[in-house]
Amino acid sequence: MSTKTEITKDLANKKINVTREFAAPLEKVWKAWTDVSLLEQWWAPKPWKAVSKSYDFSEGGFWLYSMVGPNGETAWCRVNFKTIVPQQSFTSTALFCDENGVVNPDFPPMHWLVTFHSVGAATKVVAELTFDNEADLEKIVAMGFEEGFTMALGNLDEIL
Repeated sequence: MSTKTEITKDLANKKINVTREFAAPLEKVWKAWTDVSLLEQWWAPKPWKAVSKSYDFSEGGFWLYSMVGPNGETAWCRVNFKTIVPQQSFTSTALFCDENGVVNPDFPPMHWLVTFHSVGAATKVVAELTFDNEADLEKIVAMGFEEGFTMALGNLDEIL
């Protein structure tokens, strides 16, 4: 089993694919992605923290949270949940916003498909992020997505 985060860019299809295996059963990994008390423990790359204002993991629900930095800086995000197949997958759209969830049009939306696969006693998570255009994908990469999300998945590995 490889606990290394693999990230590939598919510019032609405006996608980033992220794959990571965890030495934990699928039920436990699913819960870490969908239970806000666990999600907040790993989602932000250290020393940042994810702090939720509201959370409704249901189709049509959303998560409104801030990423809080070590010097008190904040970045607000909203994740709109689209489809949920328990313990298999969910789709969502992640957006930068203000503290009231009003979307900031200066930042591109990220369309997520996250799937969970049992691999023996381990679980493989595959996140496919699709963008509206190649420039949006490049903007998110330039903001440090690959490094930040790799660190966050490392945090998840620690809590599992």
